[in-house]
Amino acid sequence: MEKKQTPLGYISFSAFAWVVGLLIFFPIFWMVLTSFKSELEAVSIPPSFISFDWTLENYVEVQERSNYFKFAMNSVILAVGSTLVGLVFAVTCAWAMAFNPTKRTKDALLWMLSTKMMPPVGVLVPIYLMFRDWGLLDTRFGLIMVLFLMNLPIMVWMLYTYFKEIPTDILEAARMDGATLPKEIIFVLLPMALPGIASTMLLNVILAWNEAFWTLNLTTSDAAPLTAFIASYSSPEGLFWAKLSAASTLAVAPILVIGWFSQKQLVRGLTFGAVK
Repeated sequence: MEKKQTPLGYISFSAFAWVVGLLIFFPIFWMVLTSFKSELEAVSIPPSFISFDWTLENYVEVQERSNYFKFAMNSVILAVGSTLVGLVFAVTCAWAMAFNPTKRTKDALLWMLSTKMMPPVGVLVPIYLMFRDWGLLDTRFGLIMVLFLMNLPIMVWMLYTYFKEIPTDILEAARMDGATLPKEIIFVLLPMALPGIASTMLLNVILAWNEAFWTLNLTTSDAAPLTAFIASYSSPEGLFWAKLSAASTLAVAPILVIGWFSQKQLVRGLTFGAVK
């Protein structure tokens, strides 16, 4: 019999959720607040929350010093490009594992997931040397390939989970009606798994957008995304916290907006198949 939640339990749970949410959001709030301060006020002790001279000079100086829109465009191309390329491979791979499994399918899935446990620095030197010899350093194509391969195991795992929840009878009925394999995947499978595919794409975009290790080591200027834009404000003279906060705010603003407006779709996709 289902246990009813008491008012005290509901209030306690809500209060705990609010505390956790505020703790998570506070660094973002402080970053945005610091971006409107002068460099002197940004490091003042005790810190000021509201009573300071608000200024936009950091945003003006950041835009004058660096071409924000160039870095932002690179981030969009890398995130969207790696997601679309990864989706092509992940859908076909997850389809094969979900509907035509073998005795090695689970081993293959575990092996793919285990590659995410390896520190990226362990393969930095060979990948850097290959990129240098193939002329892929500081190119969008090279970074798209790295980001796509880096996130492919997660995409396959998520899509495999979603596809396993789809009844095989529907696909068999499509085959009996004469559907070829491409039509079965495109017109039957993908529409049914659309929430899961959408959440997979959103998660991959977020991961690719926030990736810093590979973008900082394999780019210099031409293909540099917003992670390199932020890192450029760390100089031998020290950290300019106000300008660094302004650059960080500009870098995370697009992905925060996307996440805010797509949160229902993301949650729906991440819980797809979780409730029977």
